[in-house]
Amino acid sequence: MAKTMPKFKGKLVMGANGRTNPLVWLVAIICTVIAVAVVVVGIVVFIGYMVIHPRVPVISVNNAHLDLLRNDYAGLLQTQLTIVVTAKNGNARAHATFSDITFNISYQGQDIAVLVADPFEVPKNSSKDLSYVVQSSSIPLSPDQMEQVGNAWKKNEIEFDFTGAARTQWRVGPLGSVKYLCHLDCDLKFRPLNGTYIPSRCTSKSH
Repeated sequence: MAKTMPKFKGKLVMGANGRTNPLVWLVAIICTVIAVAVVVVGIVVFIGYMVIHPRVPVISVNNAHLDLLRNDYAGLLQTQLTIVVTAKNGNARAHATFSDITFNISYQGQDIAVLVADPFEVPKNSSKDLSYVVQSSSIPLSPDQMEQVGNAWKKNEIEFDFTGAARTQWRVGPLGSVKYLCHLDCDLKFRPLNGTYIPSRCTSKSH
């Protein structure tokens, strides 16, 4: 049996006098307006980004010093460090807020201290230093860790693990508020004989 396709009458397309139905014109106009609005918004966002040129605020270790490093034959380690962490806001047109700031410093897997800071704001195109003086109690070391400390004295180089994170937020003009989570994970190296910090790149990565 032959099948026949249903026939549709063009009532929505053509009017009784053979002209396009006004409803079709209305839908076409609405779609055109929406398309133009999307293009305009895209252009505004692009121009705003190019003019404001937002930069993600970062945290980094700016300076440090090994104030004390002492170990004995009983396998106990005492240390004191001064660490300067810099929060930098490279945006020329927006202030940035830093919050949930936490850092951890350790040696050979042994935690030394947890460093925190209250939320604060950094003005546009500016920075703020956080100075920490970290003094540990006597840290018991395993034989392997004691050997590592002995080798550090011989090489005149010792390394501490420094990790941390902070939340950053700033307003990008008419584009709204932007939030990022900054992660810091690096090694701090010092000369045990005089406490000098060996500069190395220690800057946060954002997610």
